[in-house]
Amino acid sequence: MNKHDNSNDFVHPENVPDEWFKWKDVDKETAEVVARPSLSYWKDAWKRLLQNKLALIGIIFLVLLTLFAIFGPIFSPYEVNKQDRPAQYLAPSSEHWFGTDSAGRDVFTRTWYGARISLFVGMMAALIDVTIGIAYGGISGYKGGRTDNIMMRIIEILYGLPYLLVVILLLVVMGPSLTTIIIALTVTGWVGMARIVRGQVLQIKNYEFVLASRSFGAKSGRIIRKNLLPNTMGPIIVQMTLTVPSAIFAEAFLSFIGLGIQAPIASWGVMANDSLGAILSGNWWTLFFPALFISLTMFAFNVLGDGLQDALDPKLRK
Repeated sequence: MNKHDNSNDFVHPENVPDEWFKWKDVDKETAEVVARPSLSYWKDAWKRLLQNKLALIGIIFLVLLTLFAIFGPIFSPYEVNKQDRPAQYLAPSSEHWFGTDSAGRDVFTRTWYGARISLFVGMMAALIDVTIGIAYGGISGYKGGRTDNIMMRIIEILYGLPYLLVVILLLVVMGPSLTTIIIALTVTGWVGMARIVRGQVLQIKNYEFVLASRSFGAKSGRIIRKNLLPNTMGPIIVQMTLTVPSAIFAEAFLSFIGLGIQAPIASWGVMANDSLGAILSGNWWTLFFPALFISLTMFAFNVLGDGLQDALDPKLRK
């Protein structure tokens, strides 16, 4: 017997009962409504970034830090460098929220001035790294061939140099100052950005829309500016957010060892250096607050960078 003769295994289409099927009522007004609105790449990335709790905490902290760095010293009743010997080493109180240092200066006021220095150095170093890295890496990746080989050999030489040693040598030769620190941090700091941009350009330059622009006679500069760079902005932004905390920590370290910002200018590294002797006498607050804000700032930038990396990843887009 054929197994299809068994009614339990097979039902001929002509014998299917009508009650097995029911018409579904459809509202003509809502039938064509799109269930999920179309989002652009950047809007979708921003939405996913806000869903990352750690990245959102980092954004909030950096916004508050920036506001306090700008307006905090303005509303403080104390001058940043005014010494008051009778008020030295006062513990945190309602009068001096973060206490005072060895010269009787208000630590709260100096902390926000230090935030200005640190954020300025970090942002300037990142912007210079981005500018040089995009130009160098974009040209290297787009030209390819012998040009790319020569430019990459130069990058490999610079990448092989000890970064901290180069910075210290420049500071010793040029003298410690804010401008010198920024120059020293960006001499070889752009190498990582250039390598990232080059890798992205090598991948994108053979896409159809780039070949179409080239076939229409677009010049190399326009192709790099209009077609290649906009499609590499995701990795560039992520790398930039990771460059800022590195520059902030480098400035604090150099100022701490006496090669960066010089006293009496307020800097987190300078404040930490001035506080070394105070720790032994129990005046912990002089070191605690600058060290705390260095740590929190680096943490905020790092979690923001991780959040941006996930948000800008096209593979994770829904």
